[in-house]
Amino acid sequence: MSKTVRETNDEPQCSGDEHRGLPMQVDWQACERAAAIYRVLGDTQRLRVLMLLEASERCVSEICSILDEPMPAVSQRLRLLKSERIVRSRREGKHVFYALADEHISRLVTNGVMHAMEEESNHK
Repeated sequence: MSKTVRETNDEPQCSGDEHRGLPMQVDWQACERAAAIYRVLGDTQRLRVLMLLEASERCVSEICSILDEPMPAVSQRLRLLKSERIVRSRREGKHVFYALADEHISRLVTNGVMHAMEEESNHK
């Protein structure tokens, strides 16, 4: 057998020349950006806002009304979500409407909540 295996702490290690094909190129900056997105998505109150926006575009006052929260709190969450490019906004007169930035964000939010619901039902 031509494989080179070194024993360290009783665990075999392979040498780099044993692998087939080219190594996958990893965009480390994209990993940093994704981690930032996950950190922002990791807050319950922000996730509630995103679930509302998953259903449809909404103005800030409508979000406040549905969540029964004050305008400054909701505006701060939306500002952070927008700075991370998770939501986008548009102005119509005196109203500012928010929507999810794109289909990728929509899938992240929906899949996360669906997975949580699935896990919950599997543990009953």
